[in-house]
Amino acid sequence: MVEQQGGGGVSPECARRHPLRKESHPLNVKIGKGFAILLLVAASGITLIAETRHARASAVESQVSTDKIVQYIRQRFGVPETVKLTAGPLHNSSFPGFFETVVTSDDGKQKRPSNVFVTKDGHYFVTGSLFALASDPKAEFEHRARDAFKVPPATELTVAPFTKSPFPEFLKSTLTASDGKNKPQTADVYMTRDSKIGILGNVLPFQEDVERLIVTRNQPSAGPASAPVTIVEYADLQCPTCARFHEFLEKELLPKYGDKVRIVFKEFPLPMHDWSHTAAIANECAYQINPSAFVAYRSLIFKNQSSITVTSVRDLMLQYGEEAGVDRLRLAACIDSKASLPRIEAGHREGEKLGVSSTPTSFINGRIVVGATPEQVYKMIDEALAQKTAGRKQQTEGGKQKAANTPH
Repeated sequence: MVEQQGGGGVSPECARRHPLRKESHPLNVKIGKGFAILLLVAASGITLIAETRHARASAVESQVSTDKIVQYIRQRFGVPETVKLTAGPLHNSSFPGFFETVVTSDDGKQKRPSNVFVTKDGHYFVTGSLFALASDPKAEFEHRARDAFKVPPATELTVAPFTKSPFPEFLKSTLTASDGKNKPQTADVYMTRDSKIGILGNVLPFQEDVERLIVTRNQPSAGPASAPVTIVEYADLQCPTCARFHEFLEKELLPKYGDKVRIVFKEFPLPMHDWSHTAAIANECAYQINPSAFVAYRSLIFKNQSSITVTSVRDLMLQYGEEAGVDRLRLAACIDSKASLPRIEAGHREGEKLGVSSTPTSFINGRIVVGATPEQVYKMIDEALAQKTAGRKQQTEGGKQKAANTPH
């Protein structure tokens, strides 16, 4: 179902910054030859690459705790219960405003210790390499990236101007690498708002409930809103892996689980693709005009993906709309006016805040899934269903106990 690359995973075609490799589920940012920022979330463990600091201090009064960090890592990255996660003492990092701890994963075969950072206000979880910035942040990022990831001199590194990020305490830029031969590669980089600390890696919301960050009302979906499991998928209509994943969802997953699963579809067009943005606008237009035709329309786009070009995309979107039962004149007007663009932009901001950077990326009851196999998706759904069943059973038993203790 997923595009193969080094044993399976999301292909570079569908990854703006983080192509995935199945063998260890890495979130892998490659910038030219030899450049990589890795966040490995494996069935055999989790490896978060970061610099090690040793300034000790107490964090007892903080909202951050090692238990919360371990729970977050397990839920956010889908680390199975068979992998033991333990965290060392939480202490002040030498980088002001951050706590730091060492999280060790143990799958029974190998132990992997990794440093992780959390902001002292408890809002953000940071992975990657942190470093102090001097007077020229852009030059420092280029130097650090080249040195840390052994980028050859022939590969040019550039850092775009820093702008606001989805996270108020951080500014964001794009690091671009080009060797003059292959397509330039990009990755997001961050620095603190005061321009004192640079981050070659990811910033993710820590305290907020992932499910609460995701808007599911008035969104294209399949399955009942009352379903115990909700899958939210962020996809690019030009991504071949997304096309195969959609086919899997439509033809295998939904028939298998019936009314137990609801799928919410989010448009996440990647800048590397030339017609996906127009298709995303058309897709959202189709939903606004005729919600019942959305899934069929989306399926037609994915089915005919290889035939669509930047010059033919508008005409084909109208053709597929007619086939799916969407009014042609209304669809044309919506596409040309880009009436659905605000919805796409809102979904894109939402995805970025959740750390989405490649497609397809899905959240199963809040647990992230990137480039997973059908078996892995089924396993996560079954676990979510089991949790719901256990929760209902506990509530029922609690109600019976309360009734038994009530005087009559």
